[in-house]
Amino acid sequence: MDTNRQSLEEQLTLMQADQAQMSEELYAQQKEIAHLRLMIDALTRKLQSLETDDGILRPDEDQPPPHY
Repeated sequence: MDTNRQSLEEQLTLMQADQAQMSEELYAQQKEIAHLRLMIDALTRKLQSLETDDGILRPDEDQPPPHY
């Protein structure tokens, strides 16, 4: 029975280590996603502020031809 208990304790220890590692990875991913969102927002603002004197329409200005 001691062997069974020791095995369960080892499994529990391994599961706790795995859970801690996954938690750290999730935190890192959340930080990266937040950073990427900030970058996307900045790029979106930059694109919206560009003048369209080159004849290219912004997506909100572009309309499909009548035959569509």
